[in-house]
Amino acid sequence: MKKTYKSFFLLFFLGTLNSLYGQAAKQVTLEEAINMGIQNSKNLAIDKAKIQEATANYVEAKNNRLPSLKISASALALANANVNLKITTPAGSGGSTPKANSAFYGNVSASLPIFTGGRIKYGIQSADYLIIAAKLSTENDQLAIGYNIAQAYNNLFKSSQQVKVLKENLLSSQKRDLSFQKLEANGIIARNDKLKANLQTSNIELQLLDASNNYNIANINMDLMLGLPESTILEIDPNYISELTENHEVSYYVNKAFQLRTDLQSIDYQQKASELGIKVAKTENLPTIALTGGYIAAEIPNVLTITNAANIGIGVQYNIDNLWKKNSSLMRAEATNKKISATRELLNDQIKLEVNRDYQTSEFAKKKISVYEKAADQANENFRVTTNKYNNGLATITELLDADAAQIIANLNVVNAKADGALAYRKLLQSSGIMTTN
Repeated sequence: MKKTYKSFFLLFFLGTLNSLYGQAAKQVTLEEAINMGIQNSKNLAIDKAKIQEATANYVEAKNNRLPSLKISASALALANANVNLKITTPAGSGGSTPKANSAFYGNVSASLPIFTGGRIKYGIQSADYLIIAAKLSTENDQLAIGYNIAQAYNNLFKSSQQVKVLKENLLSSQKRDLSFQKLEANGIIARNDKLKANLQTSNIELQLLDASNNYNIANINMDLMLGLPESTILEIDPNYISELTENHEVSYYVNKAFQLRTDLQSIDYQQKASELGIKVAKTENLPTIALTGGYIAAEIPNVLTITNAANIGIGVQYNIDNLWKKNSSLMRAEATNKKISATRELLNDQIKLEVNRDYQTSEFAKKKISVYEKAADQANENFRVTTNKYNNGLATITELLDADAAQIIANLNVVNAKADGALAYRKLLQSSGIMTTN
């Protein structure tokens, strides 16, 4: 009765796994997953806002070279204002002074900058550089997010492969249990040998439960990263592990990194903007000249009326206190430029280290694959030989089960090593700037 119940449980468990794999299954390649993850990324929304902010600063800088036009008007009530006209009043007016109880005033003024010492031009160029820097920074963030998705994809692939291998071995082990049960019933093998085989099956069941749990967690994680419902079952591209290829020399990837890395290009444009900021700060010691024009209209009832008072001229502005005050804006601009220069030098060293590290990791991954494949061939051959020996009474059940367990581990190691190798190669392409998200 116990054996019947256990067999029913195992069949139910395997059926549940099969139904989970078939439920709402969605096939997705790594590139599709990366594109979906980037579109769903919350972090990139911040980067987009930074680009919009830089664009707004650029528009503001361009607006500074356009003419400004201002209109103002006032209506005032006067309290017993004294009016003293310096103009001789006409004869017969009685010499009385008119009373002013109100006043109306309107002004239209326009200004067009003629000379600002290059402040406007440098400001526009600097803002343009900062837009490019923000976009390049966003591209670099996209690559980082893409690699995080690739890591999650790799984990999902390995866990799905582990479930697949363990399911196959569980079925094989269950068949062996049935065969051993018959042999034990016929007195061909000892009960202890049959129990050892049953224990092996139970261990595989536990491994399969653990692997299934890991797969479910990895699947939910991928669903959340891709913006899919948590119940979506993802099918991994089986060709994913074929991405691993032969590497060039490490110098090739280092040179590519200095040519293509968008974070390095972003700092270069920040440096250019910083150098223009120094020029802008120096223009504070120069005067500004603008073409001005306007129109004035005023009326004080019973006293004064002014109309058609149009004017045009040249306006000059200069802060005399610049003669004795230190240019703090220039000091800040120079400090910012030095900070960016130091950051760039630090990034250069980090890129060299990162590319060399990823290159070594990729090479190590390829060597591990070769070793694991050799070990798998040996484990499979050992299991075949041990099975033949056992069938001919030359090996014990313990030796057979040990050979079977070694075979399972060896084959899983090959799959995992190939998946890690594909991920390591992708990381090398990312750190060298070769990989893009387009």
